[in-house]
Amino acid sequence: MTKDFVHLHLHTEYSLLDGSGKVNKVIEKVKELGMKSVAITDHGAMYGCVEFYKAAQEAGIKAIIGCEIYLAGKDHRIKSLEGGNDTYHLVLLVKNQQGYNNLMKIVTEASLNGFYYKPRVDVEYLKAHSEGLIALSACLGGTVAKHLLRDEKEKARQWAITFKDIFGEDFYLEVQNHGMEEQIKVNSEIISLARELNIELVATNDVHYIEKEDYKAHDVLICIQTGKTVDDENRMSYLPGEFYIRSREEMEELFPDLEEALDNTVKIAEKCDYHYEFHHSKLPNFPLPEGTDHYEYLVQQCYKGLEERYDVITDEIKSRMDYELNIIKTMGYVDYFLIVWDFIKYAIDNNIMTGPGRGSAAGSIVAYTLGITKIDPIKYGLIFERFLNPERVSMPDVDSGATRW
Repeated sequence: MTKDFVHLHLHTEYSLLDGSGKVNKVIEKVKELGMKSVAITDHGAMYGCVEFYKAAQEAGIKAIIGCEIYLAGKDHRIKSLEGGNDTYHLVLLVKNQQGYNNLMKIVTEASLNGFYYKPRVDVEYLKAHSEGLIALSACLGGTVAKHLLRDEKEKARQWAITFKDIFGEDFYLEVQNHGMEEQIKVNSEIISLARELNIELVATNDVHYIEKEDYKAHDVLICIQTGKTVDDENRMSYLPGEFYIRSREEMEELFPDLEEALDNTVKIAEKCDYHYEFHHSKLPNFPLPEGTDHYEYLVQQCYKGLEERYDVITDEIKSRMDYELNIIKTMGYVDYFLIVWDFIKYAIDNNIMTGPGRGSAAGSIVAYTLGITKIDPIKYGLIFERFLNPERVSMPDVDSGATRW
């Protein structure tokens, strides 16, 4: 009976201009091969994770959420060659909710504060957000492999120790075999390191397309990425037909003496148990001093705004305000309104243009008194229920965009 194997290093179409496998086609191929799990590890991004998860769930396959991040050689906030521009690859896989939260933070930090040609984070940031994550040492672009290629064995060893210190038993030294001389050289050294440092091995195929014959289309994709043509001799190119979704049998042919490294893919998959919860509100809590009632705070801000916007506060206005506030509280959107009020107020205080409030949000006197909208719903007879009512299951939507005339 054929043993199972799990692809833990896989790029989909969301590795832009680098991976060509459509998510649904990837899942179809994995299912065809009888595999029970598969990971998504796109370069520096998590754009495809939800689509990947849904497609896998529908096919009865366990989706492992992950990312192949870029690790900065030094402080990721440094954006100059003087500060060290060497970057390395590292595969991160999500074990649980904490791991997912941390991976989101890592990817976000890399893009917002670490982007220098590529989205990067450094070891210190990685260490602070490592809980719930499994790390694989990645391809020839990984820290260990890259230093071994340079014959810097001690540096490679120190990197392996660093990752083991950070991730413990959840760090694996990765071996790949795409028929490249560099990989054969590096694999031998990695195996020796694994034995010396008591780190487990994992065998992966660096998947960038689905079928073996897809390499021609993928080669064109790489040319688009690098601004070259297929006729250019000196250009980036993947070895033909090696970076596809292989079966367990094909992986065994590549690693006949490393069965444990193949079995470890299943072991790692079993460690990963993260599931998305759809159709559940995940609104953050608006930060207020401890002991402050969020609803009472919202009421205070609304009545403060009410006095600023109306010369005469009639019973009709008060009744409308109380009615809306009660609906907002009942439906659990108190923090939603506080959050929207906060960033609109920031924009106004800093001379950033905001719109008057297009669409159904203009029908809310709460939104009007908070300054979120600028149209009086009482004066113009606008209806609140078009914006929010107990029968509406979707989130309220405030269109705050500004238009220059």
